[in-house]
Amino acid sequence: MADCLFCKIAEGTIPSTKVYEDENVLAFRDIEPQAPEHIIIIPKNHIASANEITAENSAVIAKIYEVAAKLAKELGFADKGYRIVNNCGEDGGQTVGHIHFHLLAGRNLQWPPG
Repeated sequence: MADCLFCKIAEGTIPSTKVYEDENVLAFRDIEPQAPEHIIIIPKNHIASANEITAENSAVIAKIYEVAAKLAKELGFADKGYRIVNNCGEDGGQTVGHIHFHLLAGRNLQWPPG
């Protein structure tokens, strides 16, 4: 999608600090981290939100969770724990119209989140 921030990051037209990339998934550091480790994980193909997950595109969502587990192990926070967050829609706190997952770690993450 031409005007999507995360599509532009996936294309490389907007720079990011990548921590993982393959043909379908990109993970990069959040520019306004909410925890010592704050990584955004996205599908490279545009999916607007969780409301648009279908049988045809759900495999990339499973891949995103695989990437999150891989990064948690590689970056050394798998054993202590982490949180994966997906916001859906305005009331859910989604601010970018491209499905994305926040991987947060490095501090005690309280519940409820807010």
